[in-house]
Amino acid sequence: MRFLFKLSMPVMLWVFVVVHALFLFLTIRKYLKTKNMLFLLTALVTVGLFYDALIISFGEFMQESSLLKGLSQFRFISHGALIPLLFPICIYAIDRKNTMLLAKKIVWGVTALISVMGIAEGFATVLESRTVELIVRYASSDLTPAWASKVSSLLSYGTVVPLIAVGVYVWVKQKTPYLFLSGFLMFAFSALGPATGNFDLIFFISMFGEAFMILFLYLYALKTEKK
Repeated sequence: MRFLFKLSMPVMLWVFVVVHALFLFLTIRKYLKTKNMLFLLTALVTVGLFYDALIISFGEFMQESSLLKGLSQFRFISHGALIPLLFPICIYAIDRKNTMLLAKKIVWGVTALISVMGIAEGFATVLESRTVELIVRYASSDLTPAWASKVSSLLSYGTVVPLIAVGVYVWVKQKTPYLFLSGFLMFAFSALGPATGNFDLIFFISMFGEAFMILFLYLYALKTEKK
């Protein structure tokens, strides 16, 4: 499996860029037509994932450079700012009739706080270059403050677990598994790298989960429009 992942990496990175660009176009177009917040929130999350895939793809050509390092620093900042939007996606999925106004205000407040923490984590992250199959990328180094690493872990797993939990609730109440599949597949692919000992490929393997997450978020938002 490791051989296949490494062999496909240079091409698949650009496939992920195209896939995220496609879903970004689709979600924005649907939001403009429907004003459904689920489409807008999914689009914003996709922006972060698109930028992430794009900058990592550039690592094949830019190699180690101050420009790539700067763009990579912003990759961490945008990730910290936008991934917490999975929280309001959860509350909008639960509150289809827009009656839980206080709950939404609380969730937006928590989201704003975590986004600020994520942005601070992005600035505080100390980067070092790593090379896998001629792909140079800048990742967090051991010099990154402990608090920033904890915030990064919160963003990676703490945002997906609620998505899975709400996905189970939505599956039972609304008879659709899309939200659950979105969170579950993201979590599964994030855990696949460490579980198989491919720590240097975590960034790449998790991209499959990100693509599935956006796909099923989009399908769930479409489902809400049909009811």
